[in-house]
Amino acid sequence: MKVSDFYYNLPKELIAQHPLENRDESRLMILNRNKQTIEHKFFKNIIDYLEPGDCLVINNTKVIPARLYGIKINETSEHEPAHVEFLLLKQIDKDIWEVMVRPGKKLKKGVKVDFGNGLLKAEILEMLENGNRKVKFYYNGIFNEILDQIGLMPLPPYITEKLKDKDRYQTVYAKYEGSAAAPTAGLHFTTELLNQIKLKGITIANVTLHVGIGTFRPVKVENIEEHNMHTEHFYIKNEEAEKINTAKRNGKKIIAVGTTSCRVLETVADEEGMLKETEGDTSIFIYPGYKFKCIDKLITNFHLPESTLIMLVSALAGKDFIMQAYKTAVEEKYRFFSFGDAMLIE
Repeated sequence: MKVSDFYYNLPKELIAQHPLENRDESRLMILNRNKQTIEHKFFKNIIDYLEPGDCLVINNTKVIPARLYGIKINETSEHEPAHVEFLLLKQIDKDIWEVMVRPGKKLKKGVKVDFGNGLLKAEILEMLENGNRKVKFYYNGIFNEILDQIGLMPLPPYITEKLKDKDRYQTVYAKYEGSAAAPTAGLHFTTELLNQIKLKGITIANVTLHVGIGTFRPVKVENIEEHNMHTEHFYIKNEEAEKINTAKRNGKKIIAVGTTSCRVLETVADEEGMLKETEGDTSIFIYPGYKFKCIDKLITNFHLPESTLIMLVSALAGKDFIMQAYKTAVEEKYRFFSFGDAMLIE
């Protein structure tokens, strides 16, 4: 199967540059796999497609303000200060991170960088094979509080407008810090809508997967089977696994909110779709031909052409049906990508 099989033409003006004022008023496309039908609703209508006893699985990761701008230390006075950019990708140890850097040529092992006029300092420990750096940070106080002061939200490269309220790139249930990108399918939920869902008798279970910037990386091989998937850290606690298992035992549906929740469930599930408490790294790559073990339905946004995410949804709904749905979404002027509209595959 070729990468080009997952290409579609997207007019640039359909890439959402900002979130809607009300989270749950985005549009919702309903794809019914059995009937091969497409319906057009609003996200608040999602509750009509969930039944008592079903289990909705959300990813409660929290995006950190992972983009930092600083200057190299020890530059001689006759030079202009060398401006550098860091993007925090993954915490390796307490104050040691894997970081994407710019400009790469200036940031070799031993180089020190200053952020926020001394609030945060960093030293390059190692140059990694993938071009990133292993970096140690030095500071007084609490690291995440300093990041909140001087860091910026790491918006995807296709969003070129400034975000006025950084909480709009967080889900309302974001809890555990560690992501370099938001689990965007969850951005449509409001606290009120989640309460209505609970009142209807639907169980809400939590997983945590810290989303890496690799989610935006293009597939660079022609045959998708040869693609090496990036890894992301996740965990699911025992009580959350049991919520999902109970729904499974009762013959109810498991609805994953987003491809990140889906990837955790499909990584952990046994052949019967049952789960247990687990922590680890997943590099699961789901593409057409994959047999789903755990999830029955998926809530997701519209994904980039030729991305691993459009391959994942094609595995669930069928490639031809997904490509037809995306063509319809373009014709109906749906909003695309992180701040865009949503889809329910059932």
